[in-house]
Amino acid sequence: MKIDRDAPIGVFDSGVGGLTVAREIMRNLPSEKIVYFGDTARVPYGSKSRDTVIRYSRQIIHFLKEQQVKAIVIACNTASAFALDAVQHEQDIPVLGVIGAGAKVAAEETVNKRVGVIGTVGTVGSGIHEAYLKKLDPEITVIGKACPLFVPLVEEGWLHDPVTVEVANRYLQELKDKDVDTLILGCTHYPLIRSTIREVMGEKVRLVNPAYETALELKNLLQKTNMLSTGQQEEEFPYRFYVSDLADEFKEFANSILPYDVEMTKKIDIEKY
Repeated sequence: MKIDRDAPIGVFDSGVGGLTVAREIMRNLPSEKIVYFGDTARVPYGSKSRDTVIRYSRQIIHFLKEQQVKAIVIACNTASAFALDAVQHEQDIPVLGVIGAGAKVAAEETVNKRVGVIGTVGTVGSGIHEAYLKKLDPEITVIGKACPLFVPLVEEGWLHDPVTVEVANRYLQELKDKDVDTLILGCTHYPLIRSTIREVMGEKVRLVNPAYETALELKNLLQKTNMLSTGQQEEEFPYRFYVSDLADEFKEFANSILPYDVEMTKKIDIEKY
């Protein structure tokens, strides 16, 4: 199968969180086009079963492949945890998750071998980060902490609010008590409150942003397979956004965090796929 180097990259998430991954791809791979899908009708994934998340992921991948993408990034930790293995071998194009790249950096960075992971109930409960980290270094102790209130706070736009600081203090105290020196932001919403997390954890703790690490992993993959865009396309909309619901709300949020003005957000019926 001949793949067009100037084809877009597909990125999907349960909602708006994956925009932090899209943002890092825009910054680090500026000549690449992106087709983004946010499953805003069925968010959140963190409380859904593995089978349901796999079914949703297959539908979205089907949709993205109709958009002729050359690679797919699952920009959602829960879907990466539950569905990556299931869908990866079904596809004839590369599919990346957001967990491996962050785990790799955390394993390299930790000095005292105590790594914290914060994420949704589903992601933390899956133990996926721990499995990755233990494979890289069996001596690492992984302390997971579900922080379910972070996502609604981010979506409410309360990024620097006293309420968010108070919630972060409560959630993260346990990780401070257990002396982690490296913390993986295991949910794609969390980079948006990175400064609050940094304030609570202190300067000495290394924060790992998997969105950034995943963009670098994608760049390496495209370089290795000779699939980097030639950058010659003069397209009116290099970044296209699709959602399963609430297109206007999505667009407003996207415009608040992306370095690019989102012109087009289109609602589609994902259940058809």
